[in-house]
Amino acid sequence: MQYLISVIDDKRNPGSLDRRPAISQFNERLIADGYWVFAGGLADTDAATVIDNRGEHPMISDGPFLESKEYLAGVWVWEAPDLDVALTLAAEASKVCDRKIEVRPFQ
Repeated sequence: MQYLISVIDDKRNPGSLDRRPAISQFNERLIADGYWVFAGGLADTDAATVIDNRGEHPMISDGPFLESKEYLAGVWVWEAPDLDVALTLAAEASKVCDRKIEVRPFQ
């Protein structure tokens, strides 16, 4: 089963900025163990654009869809045999990247 792993940062209390080497090492292990599908960091929320084309004309607005102190800083997609494995990896990921992690299975 695949899981979306969301990395959540906080503008008022951000995670450590020196985590790249530890994250790279963690990613290498995910790849070696067959869990890795995809990962990427995201630009700051100031770079976001929201498009709503549900009406007659598209509405385009700058900024994130939701103003919040917490924001999505990056994602992983993992292939794991079950939720318990995904949660165990996510607990380690939270420690490695010094941020909150949300785990959601794909349907």
